[in-house]
Amino acid sequence: MSTKLDHQSVDALRFLAADMIEKANSGHPGVAIDIAPMAYQLWEKNMNFNPEDPKWINRDRFVLSSGHGSSQLYALLHFNGFGVSMDDIKQFRQWGSLTPGHPEYGHTPGVDATTGPLGQGISMAVGMALAEKHLAAIYNKPGYDVIDHYTYTILGDGDLNEGVSEEALNIAGDKGLGKLIALYDSNDVTLDGPLSLSTSEKVKSRVEAAGWDYQLVEQGNTDLDDIQAAIEHAKHTSKPSLIEVKTTIGYGSPQAGTNAVHGNPLGEENLKAMREKLGWDYKPFEFPKEITDNFDKCVAAKKPAYDAWQKMFADYSKKYPEDAKHMTSVKLDTDGLKSNYKPGDEVSTRVAGHDVLQQLAAKNPQLWGGAADLYSSNKTYLDDDGNFTADNPKGRNVYFGIREFGMATSINGINLHGGSRFFGSAFFVFSDYLRGAVRIAALMKLPSIFIFSHDSIAVGEDGPTHEPIEQLASFRAMPGLNVIRPADANEMVSAWKFIGNETDAPTMLVASRQNLPVLKETENAPVEKGGYILADSDKDTPDGILIAAGSEVSLAMNAKKELAKQGVDVRVVSMPSTDLFNQQPADYREKVLPKAVTKRMAIEMAASQTWYQYTGLDGAVFGIDKFGASAPGAEVIKNYGFTTENVVKSFKDLLNK
Repeated sequence: MSTKLDHQSVDALRFLAADMIEKANSGHPGVAIDIAPMAYQLWEKNMNFNPEDPKWINRDRFVLSSGHGSSQLYALLHFNGFGVSMDDIKQFRQWGSLTPGHPEYGHTPGVDATTGPLGQGISMAVGMALAEKHLAAIYNKPGYDVIDHYTYTILGDGDLNEGVSEEALNIAGDKGLGKLIALYDSNDVTLDGPLSLSTSEKVKSRVEAAGWDYQLVEQGNTDLDDIQAAIEHAKHTSKPSLIEVKTTIGYGSPQAGTNAVHGNPLGEENLKAMREKLGWDYKPFEFPKEITDNFDKCVAAKKPAYDAWQKMFADYSKKYPEDAKHMTSVKLDTDGLKSNYKPGDEVSTRVAGHDVLQQLAAKNPQLWGGAADLYSSNKTYLDDDGNFTADNPKGRNVYFGIREFGMATSINGINLHGGSRFFGSAFFVFSDYLRGAVRIAALMKLPSIFIFSHDSIAVGEDGPTHEPIEQLASFRAMPGLNVIRPADANEMVSAWKFIGNETDAPTMLVASRQNLPVLKETENAPVEKGGYILADSDKDTPDGILIAAGSEVSLAMNAKKELAKQGVDVRVVSMPSTDLFNQQPADYREKVLPKAVTKRMAIEMAASQTWYQYTGLDGAVFGIDKFGASAPGAEVIKNYGFTTENVVKSFKDLLNK
């Protein structure tokens, strides 16, 4: 049963959150105030964690999907000993503080995911629960439940408005994620006003249709015992659980229940009135010792479970050393990785990628992946490893259905969880559906892997709806993302050698549908450098430079041969990753693209924007700045001018300028 001290501790969370917003004169007090009771019950009465080891792999995960309520999360971190000091609290939303406007993973200790874009938090929580279920099935042994925890999330009306939440709900229900528990802050208010302005949806019907267990807590602002009972029930169901907790936004303030408390500080007078209404007699940032002692006792009560797990894992590591090693590493063993093709063979890079994945899967049990209903086209299925289902969580292939955004957010959640490395795949043109998740992965410096096939107008008959044009340029512009477009099977091997060891950034691997010639010159290609000299001129100073990526590299090589017949000696640079090339030292970049050589032409069957940084005003880009067309792939390529003859002519025109 809850005590008076429990309720006082809830009020401490409310007022710390509201006061930090008031001091900053910026923030979202409404949600931070009304989720305090459910947050208190989760953190103090249910969750297992150790603030001294915030990355403990078997901790319960918590995702504040309603990331605009970050002040409540910082209040929890402060009272639970995660190193968020009162000075940090007072620097809420200020430059360089530990308490930014929305939670940032890797920046503030105890934050399990970067949230803010609504819907992505609940969706990443689904990924975390997928990881927990999969890792438990693989690594747990009799007497050693080394992976055995819950994933909790608090979400709001706005999260459920976002379409990605529907994708996530269905994924979780289909996969039977019984250790996923979502508390829905149902306050019926959004930024613009009452929720009824935009929806009359029955959430109970929706989540039950998706295979979730549903409960309702009617007095979420005051009834800690009902919240606790609902959480206890949720822990004992085989389904993912959503607990709808009815609350009043900004509870206790004069403007409670309205959108006036959504995104603006309460103001001095309203805060004073709220103190009087709730009987809170303490000044801002001041708390009685009995309340801080209560939080300390709650944290101390969790320590025995942590210590017992550490002892168990030490024994486990001795008995199952290989499992313990794989469970704690996200790097992939890429030693001996090789291409199955020889120079002169023709194979698409999607098929070459499939061959590499099989080699990686055989050596790395921590590697698994999924597809958005495109395994047969993306060629990303792990042939010997079965499907992840509710009844077979050991499977290493996850069928996400036609849910690109839900897949991508799950990828991030799985990789946030730790203990494995996960990739997802789709057609490149559909990367637009999941761009927000890629951006969040880049912000979190998370080593998520996004694999896309069908990378250009060579898609052919499906036409402009399925032929990517602007996607390469737009993703190359995204900070912190490695975009790699391999030229052939050899560069695909080198790309995976880089990806396997990348731990601080997401990678987007872009592959061809059409067959490409395997080049002798790409053997052991230094893809990790982003760009390199593939074929050089015989002259000390080349007559010019052809720069290309992906399928256009072989076209550049053919153009070099034809130009040589006409007395023009050029260098060919393969540029599988502009992002990685731009990270190289200046002297290396100068060696590959010397300033003295101004006649440069970039070749790519995509938007030209990326390439002007390398060609300059004296160069040219042979690209596509309009949408594609429907016809056989070879015919589309020819009609868009990507032939040896046209490349040679364009380069000679450049020389004669």
